[in-house]
Amino acid sequence: MPHLDSLADRFARQQRAARSDQNPGRTVRERRLLALERLLRDNAPAIADAVSRDFGYRSPAETRLLELFPSQTAIRHARRHLRRWMRPQPRSVSLWFQPGRAEVRYQPLGAVGIIVPWNYPVFLAIAPLAAALAAGNRVLVKMSEMSPHTATLFAELIGRSFAEDELSVVEGDASVAQEFSRLPFDHLLFTGSTAVGRQVMRAAADNLTPVTLELGGKSPAIIGPGLASTPHFERAVERIIIGKCMNAGQTCIAPDYLLLPAGQEQAFTARARCVVADCYPDIANNADYSTIIDQRHYQRLCAYVDEARAGGARIVDLASGAVADPAMRRLPPLALFDVGDELRVMQEEIFGPLLPIRTYRHLDEAIAFVNSRPRPLALYYFDDDRTNIARVLDETVSGGVTINDTILHIAQDDLPFGGVGPSGIGCYHGFEGFQTFSARKGVFRQSRWSGIGLFKPPYGALFDKLTRIMMR
Repeated sequence: MPHLDSLADRFARQQRAARSDQNPGRTVRERRLLALERLLRDNAPAIADAVSRDFGYRSPAETRLLELFPSQTAIRHARRHLRRWMRPQPRSVSLWFQPGRAEVRYQPLGAVGIIVPWNYPVFLAIAPLAAALAAGNRVLVKMSEMSPHTATLFAELIGRSFAEDELSVVEGDASVAQEFSRLPFDHLLFTGSTAVGRQVMRAAADNLTPVTLELGGKSPAIIGPGLASTPHFERAVERIIIGKCMNAGQTCIAPDYLLLPAGQEQAFTARARCVVADCYPDIANNADYSTIIDQRHYQRLCAYVDEARAGGARIVDLASGAVADPAMRRLPPLALFDVGDELRVMQEEIFGPLLPIRTYRHLDEAIAFVNSRPRPLALYYFDDDRTNIARVLDETVSGGVTINDTILHIAQDDLPFGGVGPSGIGCYHGFEGFQTFSARKGVFRQSRWSGIGLFKPPYGALFDKLTRIMMR
């Protein structure tokens, strides 16, 4: 763990380097992105092994699919579009200021910080890092103390490929994270819980550090009212269950709860059990099903189930009689019917393989239920009816949406990713990420031939006439 004074020293070196090289050229930025891409490609097995050890067990296939693949595509997208992103953008000029010209120029902010969570320690480091490096910044990355093997490996690999004043990885516990968030960064991006996000924002406020907060919340999935009587119902259930079971539900945009047309409970349960059996046979010993990150989170999830059962909820095993394994922290997926709003499983972000299910009779009810709760990071809607799809898109507010699937909007490099309100502030990915980590400088270029001289003192009849024309 770094001493706090060495953390300040590392930041100071990056800040000095950023000030001495205010606007690195495209060649420098491409070199840094390429080094990051090679680092991932050449060390993929070691990275997957480190992540698995941090979880107790996580499928290497999941790490390749959910972390390494989208990280590579994020870097490649930035490299492919960097020339266009860096080009000044022309803007229109009012008739009264022509033939002057206006443009927006993008410049690096300087030294930026990225705080990474434990659930996807690779992708949620690399995706913002690709944007920050593309924008020309120096970066300090604080890895989670809950993923120590990944953090140590990542720090070692980054140290081989980058100068410390270009990019550096910080390890350490919560006290280091607190000190990290108090550094006077030119921008700070945090991914994690809403509660910790509030603390990060308070610490950053002392330095007027702008922040991007990628938080979470309760992301709903809704099966449309007309879908239940169609063959597409089974596919909707499949996509919801797969989205919920990836990483054992430890995903900030996993479907947190389901709004299901009334009368479809039995059909949902039957189909969900088939999906789990197909995807995770013998779930107790399945190499594709991840464990819960630590004992505290495992016990938290079990407490949700116990409270729901005591409150009258109906708990349905979706894994053919598989039982929870406290020693391995392996928790089979469960559906929870008849859950009340007062239960913690309906109040707190679940971050595990539990799926509360509420029924509704009309789409208005489902939309009203979503809108009565804090705005979510993601929303998933399944339907073939374009009118209903348009209603859900227009009448709900969320950070992002996937229609007729789950999770996949985060993998689209040309879409912004972020929350709204309690689920986050700001966004990144692709060009929006480049903008987040850039200073946008408005530039007006005056022409040699300009009528602006007609508007200087002493003001007289000509000035009055011109301003009357302008104000029409």
